[in-house]
Amino acid sequence: MERTFLLLGAVSGFLSVAAGAFGAHALKARLPADLLAVFETGARYQMFHALALVAAAWASARAPGPAAWAGWLFAAGTVLFSGSLYALALTGVRALGAVTPVGGLAFLGGWAALAVAALRR
Repeated sequence: MERTFLLLGAVSGFLSVAAGAFGAHALKARLPADLLAVFETGARYQMFHALALVAAAWASARAPGPAAWAGWLFAAGTVLFSGSLYALALTGVRALGAVTPVGGLAFLGGWAALAVAALRR
């Protein structure tokens, strides 16, 4: 799991930087300010959780069970939370925002699992 989460974290961090640059340069003139802010929130949370995936990689060598849960929850949260915000911003379909809280719950679960991993160590 260590290698998998490190790879996911690195790829997610790369994509977050790319999304941030895309939002700042390509979308700034094309999206209204409220949707641009939504897109930027997705990029910001993706970067936070790319770093969390790196932490889960490190922890998975020390407390494999809970840290693995944390890693998978961070990955799922990124897809659901950031992905839904990117899609909402790019399409304007507000119904996509209904997916975002599910991703937020996955993030919370990931942080809780990481805390359990720390306590088990």
